[in-house]
Amino acid sequence: MKKFIVRKPWLFLDEYRGKLFTGEWPTFPELLKIQAQRFAERPLFTDFEGPNGSKNTLTYGQVYHKVIRLALWLCQNGIKKGDRVVISGKNSPEWAVSYLATFFAGGIAVPVDCALHQNEICNLIKTAEPKITLTDDDKLDFIKKEFPQLISKSLNPTVSEDYVYNLKTDADCDEKALPAGQQPSSEDTAVILFTSGTTGNPKGVMLSHKNLISDAFIAQTNLDIYPTDVFYALLPIHHAYTMQAAFICPISCGAEIVFGKSMAVSKLMRELCEGKISVMLGVPLLYNKLLAGIRRGIAAKGPLVVGLLSAFQGLSFIIKKLTGKNVGKALFKSVLRQANIYTLRVAICGGGPLAESVFRAYNAMGIDFIQGYGLTETSPIITLNPIENFKLISVGRDFSPYEEIKIINADAANSISTKGKGSIGEIVVKGPMVMQGYYKMPEETKKVFTEDGFFKTGDLGWIDNEHYVMLCGRAKNMIVTNGGKNVYPEEIEDAFQLCDDIQQITVQAYYEDDDKTSEGIEALIYPSDDFLKKLGFERSQINEGFRAGAVLDAIQKDVNAVNKDLQPYQRITKITILEKPLEMTTTQKVKRNYSK
Repeated sequence: MKKFIVRKPWLFLDEYRGKLFTGEWPTFPELLKIQAQRFAERPLFTDFEGPNGSKNTLTYGQVYHKVIRLALWLCQNGIKKGDRVVISGKNSPEWAVSYLATFFAGGIAVPVDCALHQNEICNLIKTAEPKITLTDDDKLDFIKKEFPQLISKSLNPTVSEDYVYNLKTDADCDEKALPAGQQPSSEDTAVILFTSGTTGNPKGVMLSHKNLISDAFIAQTNLDIYPTDVFYALLPIHHAYTMQAAFICPISCGAEIVFGKSMAVSKLMRELCEGKISVMLGVPLLYNKLLAGIRRGIAAKGPLVVGLLSAFQGLSFIIKKLTGKNVGKALFKSVLRQANIYTLRVAICGGGPLAESVFRAYNAMGIDFIQGYGLTETSPIITLNPIENFKLISVGRDFSPYEEIKIINADAANSISTKGKGSIGEIVVKGPMVMQGYYKMPEETKKVFTEDGFFKTGDLGWIDNEHYVMLCGRAKNMIVTNGGKNVYPEEIEDAFQLCDDIQQITVQAYYEDDDKTSEGIEALIYPSDDFLKKLGFERSQINEGFRAGAVLDAIQKDVNAVNKDLQPYQRITKITILEKPLEMTTTQKVKRNYSK
């Protein structure tokens, strides 16, 4: 049995317990007060939105004053304890200040994806029933028109007519001027995060201050983070994954946050380099693209260099697994510098399963690369791979004894017999990070909890004897073959993550006969632009006669290569080439609401 490091990153809170907060976990206002005292002059929020794209940085002390100023403005404009405040905008210090100020005013923050269609934003605002909306300039006039009863203000401090606060002003503020009795308790709802139903009946996850703050600290029992770290918030901050891993966690340890607003390669590269990013979080698609770029750069150096670096990767990975020593950072220094990720200390992948080959490649090149797992309903992190004891096939080790994860409804017919492994079933969890419930949906809330109080994740997987979780896929996506075998679409899709010919692949069941008695495995494939250029076609031509045949034949070769490594019952037997990509979520996962 491995020895695991015992971490308790919250011990510093004892110095402030009974002075700045009471109870087990501080609220957001209490945590920011503590960190503003500890790290007043250290950088907290940074972006590259200054004059001519220059770097802008606010310290913990400056952010604290701005939060108080905005909280006073919210109170003066009618916010009472428990009122909802909608915040919709791109990643920015202004968004972050608005989020924190809502808590100081006693309100509940309702982050809304600014990239949604207008009718979807309207639906969420109607459901949330806020008193105030804070939004970027491009949505301001629309929200004012649709909701004239709301106070709607711009997040942009340069808009004089609708300014909320002025980033250039750091006048001292009297915290005592905040209304008495409005400060939240740790059990109060802090945020409502909408996860689905943006065009129907939206499902809002209610998370308390305790849910989010406890998860930030408990997650660090599997990962050391430091005040000297610089986190990169590139993915949309309204999403639970970014909000926790690149916003709340950094504040909990006194680190800096660099806000990225664009996935454009040139901007991304500049922010990684000039921001001196040490902790980055992303989704599989982002890391796959980054790795593909690195590999193209290596390939351009010729077969001799490719062979040499490949040997170095194998050696580096073996040394790291056996000794814990990271020699790859030195061996691949020039490669990492060219990719602007040499300053990275840790790269975290979430939002979906990652191919083992990608996980291995980053670790072999000297990046401490780990996976985590969770859901919006769990604040969201419930497992994380320890750097010193990561497992390639796992989405992380649980946080016992601070939470409990188990498998229910295990399928004995699909059990894994290898010693130390268990049967596949639904993953359920209990702990302080589990949500309060769905907003105004008591029946929906009841459905997702077991009788003994465990939250049902809806994910299928298994747990080994060292508390590592292995994920198979969503229960609702599982395909059951005629032979009674379970097929998990996500496992098949993962095998194509490094296939440059395919931009998007989604696996589903289809009926092989008219009687609808026999199901096969179909792949919906959206080819990449580079693949079509290689064939000499435009995208509009892929379904035209012989061109359609040429595209299908070329894609079939990629599918055949993957099929060889799959079990017979998992193999793809039908390919459908898509002219348009399927709709994706903000974490770059396909929305499986297409028609079969």
